[in-house]
Amino acid sequence: MQKGFTRRPRPDEPAAQVKNYITPSGLQRLKEEHQFLLTKDRPAVAEVVAWAAGNGDRSENADYQYGKRRLRQIDGRIRFLSKRIEAAEVVDPEAPRSGQREAKAYFGATVRYANAAGEERVVSIVGTDEVDLTRNHISWVSPLGRALMKSAEGDTVVLHAPGGTEELTVLEVFYQRIAVEPFREPPGS
Repeated sequence: MQKGFTRRPRPDEPAAQVKNYITPSGLQRLKEEHQFLLTKDRPAVAEVVAWAAGNGDRSENADYQYGKRRLRQIDGRIRFLSKRIEAAEVVDPEAPRSGQREAKAYFGATVRYANAAGEERVVSIVGTDEVDLTRNHISWVSPLGRALMKSAEGDTVVLHAPGGTEELTVLEVFYQRIAVEPFREPPGS
């Protein structure tokens, strides 16, 4: 889409602030990546760019051009992480719950369910920045996450997925610590 066809907010219009629900360990991961980019990655790339700029003609200097492009990517990621951290609303799955909040699936719940064929699966409902399908962490805004939200043990929910519609039976809803893969510095950084 061309930029001329996008709507820009008016100056008197408040910016829509979308909540970024996240677990404590997910927020910690975002903060660690943000800190790494600010204190290690960006300064290292800026040093390479300064060295390359001192080598003369910048129009044919691959080190300079690549470094500048990498700096723009890092700056974009820093801005993205800053906004996600600022909009973060931490929800602790281990916090005590009572009544319906304990029995129903909400953000931070771990749900065991079965499909029509009787195949059981266990998923944890997490924020969009914490999705990890190898660990069965699904987003609360995904089709499966939306289908399971507000369900309780024994409920039958309908999953409207791109592959079709499927009925799922909720077998168990519980809340426990959700371990998010910690941030690791990329190799060679």
